[in-house]
Amino acid sequence: MQKLSFRTLKAAEIDCRISTVSQKGISLLLYKDARVDQNILDETVGPMNWQRSHSRDNANCTVSLWDDEKQQWISKEDTGTESNTEKEKGLASDSFKRACFNWGIGRELYTAPFIWIAVGDCKVVDSGRTDKYGKPVFTCYDKFKVSRIGYDTDRNIIDLVIVDKKGKAVFSISRVDENGNKPDDPPALEEKYVNSLFLELKRTGVGLSSLLKSFNVSDVHELRFEQWKSAMDQLKTKPDKA
Repeated sequence: MQKLSFRTLKAAEIDCRISTVSQKGISLLLYKDARVDQNILDETVGPMNWQRSHSRDNANCTVSLWDDEKQQWISKEDTGTESNTEKEKGLASDSFKRACFNWGIGRELYTAPFIWIAVGDCKVVDSGRTDKYGKPVFTCYDKFKVSRIGYDTDRNIIDLVIVDKKGKAVFSISRVDENGNKPDDPPALEEKYVNSLFLELKRTGVGLSSLLKSFNVSDVHELRFEQWKSAMDQLKTKPDKA
């Protein structure tokens, strides 16, 4: 138990949620969901070596891990907040996630930079409502996801790319770690995926240059898998070239 260390979160395990909206753009926060915590607990300590319990009508959650050396359960507890929907379920989920933060799962998300997406890379609309000061309230319905993330040896986020639903990069940072090294780049897109993309481009008549421009890359091999999948999903909705 003393040497227990949970791995850092992968890009696909991180959610992007809109935090604030103004006429000039939006800010995002990074989150994990309860399923991520469950999977990492299963992966790290085994499904039979952890348990959770709730108290105060789900407001508190205690996550306990089995310590073989001490032959006892070691527990950490935290309090959650209600969600707007499914009040009891949301409260239980939030308190569980917070208790898992106490164990260190996803704690690296607290090192995320301020994430600002300016208008032009997102669509901000007037909600038709006003705040208590009479000023218009703006909203945004766009969806975003993390396509790449990297950490230094202290688990600080030093590499981050966020894309919109089309796979276009709308935010990125890439800092060096304390040793002057940049995080490793994700592997290049495999040739089998490149070939299938070219077949879809040929079928639909869509130009390669316009597709690459939409993802802010200059070569097809620079596409990440998430971007490739997004491009393929878009192309499959298009009819055959006349």
